[in-house]
Amino acid sequence: MRTLLVVIHDLTAVALAWALAYLLRFNFDIPPVYVHSLLEGMAVVLPLQGAIAWALGLYRGIWRFASLPDLKRIILAVASGAVIAAVLMFMLHRLSDVPRSVLVLYPVLLVLFMAGSRFLYRSWKDGHLLSFRDVTGEPVLVLGAGKAAVDLLREIARSRQWHVIGLLDDDPEKQGRLLNGVPVLGAVSEILEQARRHDVRHVIMAMPSAAHSVRRQAAQLATGAGLTVLTVPSFDDLLSGRVAISQVRKVELEDLLGRDKVQLDSAGLHRLLAGKVVLVTGAGGSIGAELCRQIACFSPRLLVFYELSEFALYNIEQEFARHFPSLAVACVVGDVREASRLAEVFGQYRPELVFHAAAYKHVPLMEKENAWQAVRNNVLGTWRVAQAAVDHGVGKFVLISTDKAVNPTNVMGATKRLAERVCQAISENSGATQIVMVRFGNVLGSSGSVIPKFREQILQGGPVTVTHPDVVRYFMLIPEAAQLVLQAGLMGHGGEIFVLDMGEPVRIVDLARDMIRLSGFTEEDVRIDFTGLRPGEKLFEELLADNEQTQPTPHPKLRVARGESAPDAAWLGELDAWLACRSLDEASVKAALGAWVPEYRPPGA
Repeated sequence: MRTLLVVIHDLTAVALAWALAYLLRFNFDIPPVYVHSLLEGMAVVLPLQGAIAWALGLYRGIWRFASLPDLKRIILAVASGAVIAAVLMFMLHRLSDVPRSVLVLYPVLLVLFMAGSRFLYRSWKDGHLLSFRDVTGEPVLVLGAGKAAVDLLREIARSRQWHVIGLLDDDPEKQGRLLNGVPVLGAVSEILEQARRHDVRHVIMAMPSAAHSVRRQAAQLATGAGLTVLTVPSFDDLLSGRVAISQVRKVELEDLLGRDKVQLDSAGLHRLLAGKVVLVTGAGGSIGAELCRQIACFSPRLLVFYELSEFALYNIEQEFARHFPSLAVACVVGDVREASRLAEVFGQYRPELVFHAAAYKHVPLMEKENAWQAVRNNVLGTWRVAQAAVDHGVGKFVLISTDKAVNPTNVMGATKRLAERVCQAISENSGATQIVMVRFGNVLGSSGSVIPKFREQILQGGPVTVTHPDVVRYFMLIPEAAQLVLQAGLMGHGGEIFVLDMGEPVRIVDLARDMIRLSGFTEEDVRIDFTGLRPGEKLFEELLADNEQTQPTPHPKLRVARGESAPDAAWLGELDAWLACRSLDEASVKAALGAWVPEYRPPGA
């Protein structure tokens, strides 16, 4: 029905444009001799123009979203119709009866009628028709004056939730200009001055594709001015269609600590993963689950979730049923320390790639009562999975390691370093299986990490607990970590320890202060308490041991650690005898770890 109304509208516009062209030519006094010419010409242009407009897809568009491509189609349709009409009239010997100026005026008038009505309709729907500026809603400044800001202004005009006072952008070419009728007031550094001048308490960052360092600086300027900072969705979310530009939200710490987008060798990863059977241990954990999500994007033939926790396995199974319904998955409950279960699963599914993310990782929990369980899970579990991969001819095995394995001061770090050494030893005689290790630091938002803990403490009114004012950590986002693990898996040929570029270390107390400010509080509202370092905790983390150096790789965010040579079979035999012990107390575990990992230095040692 709507299409029929649009067709009728355009045919009416054709008739009016043709008639008005005659009226303008003869100063609104058409001689009787030309009335017949007007009617004959209209009989030609009406069906002709309608057919051309239909053929060029003019009626597939929606007036509500009329834009420049629609204008181009209108101009093309009108110009084609005018030329063909003139040719037909010439062939029918009627061209001499039509004033030449009519043939010029008619297409101009028709474009004005057809395009003008569409854009008037859109302006009416967007709320711009009856007023130059919408003065309803909360006053707000927008940071950025690019395409995202244009889209945001359009959405704001429709929702009328905000009243945009102006935009701030560091591009001097844009300053002083108007964007959708909104002025670009100045640079982002002027945010405090502009907020005070216009009595603004909110800002919206509309820079989803800007470098994270730029976005971080803008957010810090805004929070320093006491403003509530909102942001449009990330560039990836906008491209994926998961969210709209209008879905502004509060800036989270992840937005400030985020890093520039990882450039992946998509073609290489597609060759590595597409059509393959891939097994991920610890698939229900933070890193394991994100690895599964990233792997799913490359269309494996089967993705096997190997997980000890039934609840975590259920969660990842439900997530994939919603978001990847066409992907074949297998949900397997299993313990990485159980060789018979691993042999059963590897024999049944025949994985071609294995990503080993299962581990006990919480430093304080593993430091005392659970020290031996950390050894069994992180060392023996890694050995069992790596050996199963070798025994079943898996093409590539990737171990997820940690920066806490470097010069470790805690049981968890020592066990992960020992797991790396086990993988290096097995790699010496792994046949067709390439064994690769990837070492990185803290991951934002992972289970048990500091960010969710701080968020909960702030919601409870504080205090926010930080162990030491000088504690620093490396951070990266979970998707970035998972992507770089895949990239390292692609590049590795066996025996390498890949070290991820973790950027600059961040002081934990600065994270706490940023989170308090982003939540709309001050340190007077939510105080910070220093509780002292926990057992096994270091003031700072390292990515390389004292005897290690790195070599560059073709990827700018990956380097290869080069250190001591791999252990031999006799070393593995002695380790196997130790791991066969039924149970050891904390003191015995730490003493033995000191022998197996010479760089391990527990506090007080």
